[in-house]
Amino acid sequence: MTNPQGSWIWYELMTPDAQASRAFYEAVVGWRIDADSYAPGGAEYRILHAGDGDVGGMLTLGPDMIAGGAKAGWLGYVGVDNVDASVERLKAAGGSVHVPPTDIPGVGRFAMVADPQGIVFYIMRGASPES
Repeated sequence: MTNPQGSWIWYELMTPDAQASRAFYEAVVGWRIDADSYAPGGAEYRILHAGDGDVGGMLTLGPDMIAGGAKAGWLGYVGVDNVDASVERLKAAGGSVHVPPTDIPGVGRFAMVADPQGIVFYIMRGASPES
């Protein structure tokens, strides 16, 4: 995935009901959403497709995630050149880290963070050569 510094590069729907969300977004927006999921780290995850491209992902919130404070909603990923350096700048500016810099093999490196007002988003550097 390409990720120009500071650009939105991916969106993720976090939902407690994947089938209901799939039916809704396919009917309303026209996306194709994978019927089967793959499970990175045991989580249920599906890819959202529009035209010939991938436009986002859908993460099913399990009971443990919800108990840990995860909420349904959309989260965006901002492309950065260096996730670790960006996390350090974020902390120095008063932001917080919810998930520390983490590698997803073949996909890239990401962190879930929040700005000083508590608004959560992801930062990511893709693993592809054009990133």
